[in-house]
Amino acid sequence: MRLHIILYITACSLLLPVLTGCDDFLDTENYTMKDTGNFPQDVDDADQLLTGIYGSLNLLHMDPDDSHFFVAELASDDRFGSGGANDYTGHAIDKLLTYGENQFRSVWKRHYEGIYKANIALESFENVTNWQNEAQKNNFYGQAYFLRALFYFELSQLFGEVPLIISSDGGNFPRAKVEETYGQIAADLKNAINMLNATAFPNFESGRVTRWAAEALMARVYLFYTNYYNQSSLPLAGGGQVSKTEVQNWLEDCINNSGHGLVGDFRNLWPYTNQYTVDDYPYTKDAVGVDGNKLQWAGDGNMETVFSVKFSNVYALSAGYVNYYALYFAPPINVGENTFPFGRGWGKSCVNPALWEEWAAAEPDDIRRVASIIDVRDTDEMKEYTWGANNLMEETGYWQKKYVAITAYDPSTGNLVSGFEVLNSGATDHIQFCNTQDLVLIRFADVLLMHSELTETTTSMNKVRERAGLSPIATYTPEALMQERRFELAFEGIRWFDLMRWGKVGTALEKQLGVDIFNQSVPSTMKSFGPGYQARFEATGGFWPIPESQIDLSEGVLTQNPGWGIAESIFSGW
Repeated sequence: MRLHIILYITACSLLLPVLTGCDDFLDTENYTMKDTGNFPQDVDDADQLLTGIYGSLNLLHMDPDDSHFFVAELASDDRFGSGGANDYTGHAIDKLLTYGENQFRSVWKRHYEGIYKANIALESFENVTNWQNEAQKNNFYGQAYFLRALFYFELSQLFGEVPLIISSDGGNFPRAKVEETYGQIAADLKNAINMLNATAFPNFESGRVTRWAAEALMARVYLFYTNYYNQSSLPLAGGGQVSKTEVQNWLEDCINNSGHGLVGDFRNLWPYTNQYTVDDYPYTKDAVGVDGNKLQWAGDGNMETVFSVKFSNVYALSAGYVNYYALYFAPPINVGENTFPFGRGWGKSCVNPALWEEWAAAEPDDIRRVASIIDVRDTDEMKEYTWGANNLMEETGYWQKKYVAITAYDPSTGNLVSGFEVLNSGATDHIQFCNTQDLVLIRFADVLLMHSELTETTTSMNKVRERAGLSPIATYTPEALMQERRFELAFEGIRWFDLMRWGKVGTALEKQLGVDIFNQSVPSTMKSFGPGYQARFEATGGFWPIPESQIDLSEGVLTQNPGWGIAESIFSGW
């Protein structure tokens, strides 16, 4: 049972530490070590196997430079590549270009590792002999189906046509047709919806897949596939289809029965309102929420979190267990009283000033703008900011504050610590290892906005607006929905794929040209690289290059995506 050429890995390495003993991996009998001949046998084994799949989800964010979330942020119109002069990968993604023929090797490999683990689980759960009941067994299956669907959906959004492998036997597969892959994704999610139990929040483990997460992900898949590929329904593997009515019904089940809801104030979603920081940060110190209460972080796993990637400080010194985005997206500042409450990071992905300005013009009373964006010129946000630190490129003075390092004062000593989690959960006091904030992949506000988009009604969308202190919209329009998604879900890994499915990439990204920036403290403007954004999108469809190493390993069975491997697709630097 060995995974073959295109995955660039061996079966034994995938299951570690769940399985051990590579030398005995293919033995018929093995009485000393766990392998696919004797594992899983009981529910504890099955849980270890399922935990291994979740572990692959964590490792997808171990190298943020090519992750699905990172691409979605940098490729969108709302952020630039930024970082240092040598951060070519981020600069390239921002321009719809590439730097290096294997730039996406890690994200490709790790998704297929997760898929392989899910395949193993789905094939071997039948071997477990002590399920408590059928509902427990189905819940394990449902989680594995969801995770495999999520891995394939992210691959499909990044690369378009990808090899479809739903057996642990593996093989050297060509790219499957889009309708085949999406048909499998839809079938897996339908299985997940039917098999996962209907336990409502908060009576389930945070970070575990639920029926509500499967219903929400089905809606996201449906909207992307039908919009981008101009289809009226989502295909199902084995025949049939998923209709708009079914997706609406699933979303309404999630809205009405999940126990999920909107937290009282938008600002309470983000860690700068945590108990160790909120009273020292001028922006939040004396603020009263829209709900009339003092601001207070709702915490990880709150009622608005439908599905998230969990991180931990237990293994924080190992990559993949901390939220690296908070480090990546924090400005490269010298942490201290003058920069409080924002910690030091690697300075990637400054916010496009156009978003700040367009937001103010469109919704001047929207609390979400300042709740989401740092303006370093505002002394309530940062007393003193050093421009050009670490030779920063594409610097704008605007940074997002949803996923960013947040410092705090230790009440027992008065000393500043690198991250509030040092006080909150005992994380290591080090800029690289103290960010354990959940990465929220599906938020209830998005469920409401997807429901409005599918039903073309304002009711659900207006609930989101009301929470932001805004007046309701009387009549639904696609433009109103698009704007609401842009503002509510900014910096959450969604904008780029929304632009793709709406066919708005070229017009949105071209507006970046001429925007004022600083390169290594020198005033400049954002310019065009290669043939330009519209031309690059037309050439690639918004999809990214398959790593050349995988094409070579497949001996030509895999083919490259259009628009790549040519001179005009390569970023050569500023």
